[in-house]
Amino acid sequence: MALHPIDDLDDALEATRSFLTPVEPRTWLKLALIAFFVGVPGASFPGFQTSGSGTGSGEPIPPGSTPNVDIGPQLWLVVGAVVAAVLLLGLLFLFVSSVMEFVLVDAVRSETVALRRFWSDRWRQGARLFGFRLVLGVVVLGSLLLVIGPVVLSALDIGPASIGVSLAFLLLLIPVFLVLSLVAALVNAFTTAFVVPIMMAEDRGVLSGWRRLWSSLRGEWKQYLAYAVVGFLLSATAGVLVGIVVALAALVLLLPFGILFAVGFGVFLVAEPVGLAVFVVLGALFLLAVLAAFALAQVPVVTYLRYYSLLVLGDIESDLDLVPEQRAAVRDTDESGGEVTP
Repeated sequence: MALHPIDDLDDALEATRSFLTPVEPRTWLKLALIAFFVGVPGASFPGFQTSGSGTGSGEPIPPGSTPNVDIGPQLWLVVGAVVAAVLLLGLLFLFVSSVMEFVLVDAVRSETVALRRFWSDRWRQGARLFGFRLVLGVVVLGSLLLVIGPVVLSALDIGPASIGVSLAFLLLLIPVFLVLSLVAALVNAFTTAFVVPIMMAEDRGVLSGWRRLWSSLRGEWKQYLAYAVVGFLLSATAGVLVGIVVALAALVLLLPFGILFAVGFGVFLVAEPVGLAVFVVLGALFLLAVLAAFALAQVPVVTYLRYYSLLVLGDIESDLDLVPEQRAAVRDTDESGGEVTP
């Protein structure tokens, strides 16, 4: 039995080359904007640290000698505002990223990048995907809090259990959390790769798309298992290559920015406030330049990976094929040994 995830590796590369060449700066810039939101590899979940109690000297703290630090309501208000702003920006990024998943599929299937039109057509489906991802993230983060919560409370002398019992509880729950995180990452990856195009092909919601995918998974589980393995290797390799490209770009950017920072240092020696402002502006510009390099480097990666998943899905379920023209073109090219002639 042929494994489509193996056979489609070269076809996805040919489809990507056909779409991205010859290089059109306007198209690449639009794709870079999409890649900035959808190109972050994988789902990352925060780690945890346990904090100890006591002074560190090993001696008990005498009663009544614990220093009281009055933070004050104004500082708490600032902290709350910062946390709320970060949370809001994170949710906004997740929403835009969810819509951009559909925009990317529309771009590769039509071989045009019409951001405003695709966004207008797909933002409602993107909102459904946003809700699904949000619930998935809450479940994983909630399980993380369940794992580390007793240890943190015991370390802070808040929880009823001893630190030893809490650590034992932690050791028991860590494997459960790791398995849950792996399942969540797999669900998120399959949602992006297969449920999104199913939603577009049959005008479904996320859960309905998953029911449609599940019926295919049960019948062709070997194909999807092969995709999971090959897709993971592709993503890992692409992540390393993108990291190398971005690191080289950052080194190249350090040359002009290094000169500008030297000028800024001279300004700082003359007028400190102005020099600090120059450093902040230059730092922001350098960060934006590195992010731009990252987004541009991600363009061929996200394009290839999306063509790859669409080709695999179409080979497994022909009625879910969103790229029939690209599939026919690259396979006619392969069979003829050259370019397709009209």
